[in-house]
Amino acid sequence: MTATHILLLIGCYFLMLLAISYFTGKNDSNADFFKAGKQSPWYLVAFGMVGASLSGVTFISVPGWVETSQFSYMQVVFGYLAGYVVIAYLLLPLYYKLNVTSIYEYLEGRFGIVSYKTGAFFFFISRVLGASFRLFLVAIVLQQFVFDAWNVPFELTVTLSILLIWIYTFRGGIKTIVWTDTLQTLFMLISVGLSIYFINQKIGWDFSEFLASAELKQYSKILFTDDFFNKTHFIKSFIGGMFITICMTGLDQDMMQKNLTCKSLKDAQKNVLSFSVVLIVVNFVFLLLGALLFIYAAKNSIAIPLMDGTPKPDLLFPEIALNSDLGIIVAITFMLGLIAAAYSSADSALTALTTSFCVDFLNINKKPENTQKSIRKKTHIGMSVLLIIVIVIFKHVLDKNVIDGLLTVATYTYGPLLGLFSFGIFTRYNIKDQFAWVVALTSVVLIVLIANIPKEALGGYEVGYELLPLNGLITFIGLWFIRKKE
Repeated sequence: MTATHILLLIGCYFLMLLAISYFTGKNDSNADFFKAGKQSPWYLVAFGMVGASLSGVTFISVPGWVETSQFSYMQVVFGYLAGYVVIAYLLLPLYYKLNVTSIYEYLEGRFGIVSYKTGAFFFFISRVLGASFRLFLVAIVLQQFVFDAWNVPFELTVTLSILLIWIYTFRGGIKTIVWTDTLQTLFMLISVGLSIYFINQKIGWDFSEFLASAELKQYSKILFTDDFFNKTHFIKSFIGGMFITICMTGLDQDMMQKNLTCKSLKDAQKNVLSFSVVLIVVNFVFLLLGALLFIYAAKNSIAIPLMDGTPKPDLLFPEIALNSDLGIIVAITFMLGLIAAAYSSADSALTALTTSFCVDFLNINKKPENTQKSIRKKTHIGMSVLLIIVIVIFKHVLDKNVIDGLLTVATYTYGPLLGLFSFGIFTRYNIKDQFAWVVALTSVVLIVLIANIPKEALGGYEVGYELLPLNGLITFIGLWFIRKKE
């Protein structure tokens, strides 16, 4: 599949998104941009959230992770399920009761303006980094397999990617995204299914033979319970996964904004619970695909692609899909799946960043009505430029598997949100609000220091995703010390 073919495919795909944007963005109101008029069908939101949660990171990076970590990621995914139960029955009732546009408005009512701005700030940093991780992965694939052939610089590739997202979201916002995410999730799942089918066919297996093969057993270990000191131990992974979900979905404006477009709390709960079960199955299929990719590469002497002279397992899937002899169908569906997976998370992230900045920092609801739409549109452009800058920086500093990098960043930035919300929900204390930012910043600094302690200094204990609940606990304790005695 040539670079020209890939660009034509991307062009056709975005024409479909623009058509959806045209019909869903006719109103062009802030109410539709931020909340979709609270009229979204729950099943549509649930299906679309599969793609938004998985994103391009899962689509490429999870299969690439299999070589070194086998199926240990499923331990984290099991933790996700527990986290979604907490979201459905603890956090969603709170948000619907308060009828918030930004979920961080809760912190203002509970503690005060400084806590509110602190929570919004940490979401903003988290989502900028998270969205940039996801888009970075897509940009390097497009760069390696399309734009390098034309000597287009990486910076221009990133700019074009963000520009395309801006074009189809600047009018309809979250209302558009609820529908485009559904289409994008469908493309992504079709792509994975067809890739598994055609690779098995090329090897000479049917699906049952693949599942029973000795080659798969080399990669398919799920439960790691032997060495508690290891980063991949089940308990550490499960607890980390649970809190990652609570924070990266339940305390995240991006993911919650979709849920808040449902007609009622009951619909939103049905959305979260059904979506969580589907997510387990889909992640397992991605890991199967990862194992199959490494088996196929070994059988056909396909080397892991290099990026800046370093092997990059994240690029194995595109290398096999686009440059091996699997055929044009796999190449087309891979590109559609990749674009869909990436943009289904990136478009909602851009919208959520715009929403949060407008509501939480610019207080758009208090501005004159005749200026509110203009403020929203200018902010939307500003958030697009910010994402471009961060992605370009990642090109020069990122040196690890992207899914691992994404989850590691989450342990730093979402911890203060976890501490603030849990203290507000589980205690009746008020706090000295002016010190909330000091507690949050101190917690992050301590967690960074703990994360960088050599495992030899801890008796061989390797710190993992349990840093996230520890971060939340440190924040909680800090808030306890600044509580008001009365």
